[in-house]
Amino acid sequence: SVMVIPFVYGIYLTFTSWDGVSKVKPFVKFANYAAAFADSDYWHALGRTAIYSLFSVILINIVAFALAYLVTSGIKGQNFFRAGFFIPNLIGGIVLGYIWKFVFNRAFVAIANSISGGSTNSLLSTTNGAMFCLILVSVWQYAGYMMLIYVAGFMSVSDSLKEAAMIDGCTPSQAMWNVTIPLMRASFVQCIFLAITRCFVVYDVNLSLTKGEPFGSSVMAAMHVYNQAFTYKNYGLGQAEALILFVICAVIGITQV
Repeated sequence: SVMVIPFVYGIYLTFTSWDGVSKVKPFVKFANYAAAFADSDYWHALGRTAIYSLFSVILINIVAFALAYLVTSGIKGQNFFRAGFFIPNLIGGIVLGYIWKFVFNRAFVAIANSISGGSTNSLLSTTNGAMFCLILVSVWQYAGYMMLIYVAGFMSVSDSLKEAAMIDGCTPSQAMWNVTIPLMRASFVQCIFLAITRCFVVYDVNLSLTKGEPFGSSVMAAMHVYNQAFTYKNYGLGQAEALILFVICAVIGITQV
């Protein structure tokens, strides 16, 4: 009931022109959905979210898989490395965004200035740079969590199967591709699904790292929905756009699974 009742109530609000404050909730039928489909800023934000999610999901899973392979290969202190790689996931998105904002605006700029001897602008001050920063921070945050799922996948593959493949003439890379990876299907499904759903609804890092700047070029779908509902007081429209975002995430997630 904690999830179902608010969800159903939210659907009801999409048919009203409620401002989020007043007691009166005028019924406007499908006007909010028509306005949502006509809202070019929303679709631009959704397009940016799709691009951000595409690169983030691919990089998160590549990095997570590589880290999982590293910490299951028998290197010395691998348990320490597992804990270290997972720690970024424990930091809240708001705090994480502010930490990396300082790194991008101060640390990296200072290093670049000392090398070039000139004045270097922060990556966050450019359109492409802000998107790159969001992707980088997301990979840094989520890769450690996905790594644990891949570690479980690696550990679930019996050593006897890999040894049998080696005896049959497989090289280590062929054994990885033809034996280990196919047996880790469940890990790939879980990691890709979690990465997609998390990236599509990103808000906290978006807020603290870029605030949608410069010039609104890094506003993601969740931030646009929040602004629509709580900043511009168009709660019904914001809720309709949120529902559309939910449906898109659900379709992508179910299709991927």
